[in-house]
Amino acid sequence: MRTDEHISDGGRRALAPRRLLRGALPAVLLLVAACTGDGGGGVAAAAAGQPGVAGVGDPLFPRLGNGGYDVRHYGLTLDYVPEGNELHGIAVVKARAKQELNAFNLDFKGLKVRTALVDGKSARVSRKGDEMTVTPRSTIAKGDEFEAKIVYDGTPQRLVDADDGKEGWVETDDGSVSLGEPMGSMTWFPGNHHPSDKATYDIDVTVPKGFTAVANGELKRKKVAEDGRTTFAWHTAEPMASYLASVAVGDFTVSETKTKNGLPVYVALDPDEAERSKGVETLIPKVVEWGSGLFGPYPFSGTGAVVDNNPDVDYALETQAKPYFPHAPDDLLVVHELVHQWFGNSVSPRTWRDMWLNESFPTYAEWMWEEKTGGRTVAKIFQDFYDGTDKLSKNIWDFPPGSPPADDVSGDPVYGRGAMVLHKLRVAVGDKTFFDILRTWTKEHRHGNAETREFIDLCEKKSGKDLGKLFESWLYGKAKPPRGAITVP
Repeated sequence: MRTDEHISDGGRRALAPRRLLRGALPAVLLLVAACTGDGGGGVAAAAAGQPGVAGVGDPLFPRLGNGGYDVRHYGLTLDYVPEGNELHGIAVVKARAKQELNAFNLDFKGLKVRTALVDGKSARVSRKGDEMTVTPRSTIAKGDEFEAKIVYDGTPQRLVDADDGKEGWVETDDGSVSLGEPMGSMTWFPGNHHPSDKATYDIDVTVPKGFTAVANGELKRKKVAEDGRTTFAWHTAEPMASYLASVAVGDFTVSETKTKNGLPVYVALDPDEAERSKGVETLIPKVVEWGSGLFGPYPFSGTGAVVDNNPDVDYALETQAKPYFPHAPDDLLVVHELVHQWFGNSVSPRTWRDMWLNESFPTYAEWMWEEKTGGRTVAKIFQDFYDGTDKLSKNIWDFPPGSPPADDVSGDPVYGRGAMVLHKLRVAVGDKTFFDILRTWTKEHRHGNAETREFIDLCEKKSGKDLGKLFESWLYGKAKPPRGAITVP
């Protein structure tokens, strides 16, 4: 994810690392909405079992996500009318109980619940703030697979952060886009909205004549009704964290090509940005090929991008397989969001405290791409960040990237200083070992979740070196490390 700096050194519009003032997040998480709807007509709760906890206990955002079950698949059927911003949805959530459940929670905000079923039988629904509690007729046994079906509708909301950054369901000049990091997905479908619970997805979106609906994964079918309304059916076969799920609706020009290795490339362009986005379609295959050589095989069954005309959003987002750009991106931004497909999307953080594992690798990839294309060397960029002469280095010493505060989880240190950690590691272990570490990391945790301790253990195992002081100083140290620190024997 990166934020808009508007003008790059070359004079083009560009997006630079997003500096979220996340002080608003705890307040947003504590918003209490009026209860909306009872999907079960007063069905009594089963006496046996225990309810799943509301919130997985994330160290930064403990109320995000839910306990007691593991989602395996989301089937989302959406009918959207841009005029009036009206959404009708059916969410089929297939999950496995991790405990005996007499009730479970789904994160869901704003929209009206019409009915709720668990395994085909009506269930009771209660709402409080962004928590929806579903009480089935019978207790769900530990280890059992179950299916919750939620029918809902209304006007989906957007969420606004303290820096005026928008997430959730955001209207555009000719449609809308859903952006989920870290909590916006709860505004358009009910789910377990924490990155530790990944699932596969089917997203079917029906839109009026003349509109295109783009979502994650592969387009399996496109069906046009007699009145011109079109249903776009998208399938994501690889596990995905819900904050990476997205739907973009608009008047897009679509191109469908393939890389040299046959990987589908789907690019949707807003006509107003098409002229400035001419290089995107040819750049994407180049970056995917380059990244595959450095980081291991590309982790998804397709790639691409959505380039919108959306002045209300000032950041790009690494939505899985098709990054979202609110306007025409520069080359480094394309590199950043595509490298996220390995780091953040395929290998997702176990908790939001590990945010640096998401952002440091794409930022360091930007440095390597700049060197590759004749710009500054990686060593020079590192020095510019250390000296404070790079325009993106102003706030990188505000906090240790390995311990971000909840009110600034996407702050400068997780990007710039996080990339500096990787460069110090590269210098300490050498290029051969460094890139072996990266390829092993993406292979061992492919389509899963991981945390910082596992990364450090892998680095020490592969290098045969004690790297404790390096990570203690650069990743966790509060003070700016002295010039030249740390030398690893």
